[in-house]
Amino acid sequence: MGMSAGYYLSRQGVQTLLIDAFNPPHTGGSHHGETRLMRHAYAGNPLYTKLAIRADQLWRQLEETGGQKLLHRTGVLNMGDQGALSLQQKREQAQTHGLRVELLNAEEIRHRWKGIQIPDSVQGIYEPNAGYLLSEACIQSFRTQAVAHGALVVPNTPVKDIQIESDCVKVFTDSGDFCAGKLIVSLGAWFGSVAGFQQLPIRSVRKAVAWFEADEQLYSAERFPGFTFGDAQGGYYGFPSINGSGVKIGRHDAGQTWIPSSPFYPFGHYPEDEADLRRALSTYLPLAAGRIVRSGVCKYEMTPDENFIIDQHPKHRHIFLAGGFSGHGFKFSSVVGEILADWVTKGKAKCDLSPFALKRFTTGATEVPH
Repeated sequence: MGMSAGYYLSRQGVQTLLIDAFNPPHTGGSHHGETRLMRHAYAGNPLYTKLAIRADQLWRQLEETGGQKLLHRTGVLNMGDQGALSLQQKREQAQTHGLRVELLNAEEIRHRWKGIQIPDSVQGIYEPNAGYLLSEACIQSFRTQAVAHGALVVPNTPVKDIQIESDCVKVFTDSGDFCAGKLIVSLGAWFGSVAGFQQLPIRSVRKAVAWFEADEQLYSAERFPGFTFGDAQGGYYGFPSINGSGVKIGRHDAGQTWIPSSPFYPFGHYPEDEADLRRALSTYLPLAAGRIVRSGVCKYEMTPDENFIIDQHPKHRHIFLAGGFSGHGFKFSSVVGEILADWVTKGKAKCDLSPFALKRFTTGATEVPH
């Protein structure tokens, strides 16, 4: 989110400094692993669908200005039990916004995609104009174009402290101190590492993903969509085999709580890293459950209701917060960056962000999105 906001600020001619603990794109946060799903019809708050539509427009613009393809429209198939509220809400949002979707029963799904094995009790919403983003390439494009517009990137520089002074917000690092009139704090899973932000309702979670050898005739990106499905044992998301990469799958729920400065264990440290993913594939995509060809771990930044935090600091209105994206934020990073840039420069957000306000955690949680 920070790199995106930096890009949109620099495009407006704003003097922009981007401080990162690593050297983006990197493996220390939530964006690595090559791909992220891009879909539009959302359950939960209707704002998500509106933002996803705008995000898609901005991704296309970023492709045009950067000369690089970032969004691949393989389609996305969301599967769940018949009558599931989340599927109903996605269909309603698609109808409201004129999005093309298909409601499919289990027989239709099995017929269209021979690699899927599901019981008759399952149905799906297929969105043909959805797909996947090349996440690391997106971050690099934001960075390259931000720098071209005059932004300065300070990599490998962890923030130690943030303090309010009479005429600026001061950011302290081992490489020096920086002052700014306005500050966007988008620390991802690292909010707990900076004093003053450790009490935010954001929990960092270790997540495992893996790429499994698969039948390319069934699961290649030319033939197979991105997907989500869930059962009593967990909720999963995944990607087709891209240029022979194997089918990538991750589990959206579960995972291990992680505290900054504590060990962050590699894939395989916990038996469930592979076991959960292999069980899901063996059950629903059995010919994609071959040997693991690649694996990794990343970090989620979870809020109690799995909705974002996009707000001004409750005490310091020249500090803006963007966090808690809860494992479904990357697709929105283009539009969130645009929103933050406009808010910083114009003093007002371009849309109603009350569903993402920090104060909701003192007045009751909202519905979990899917």
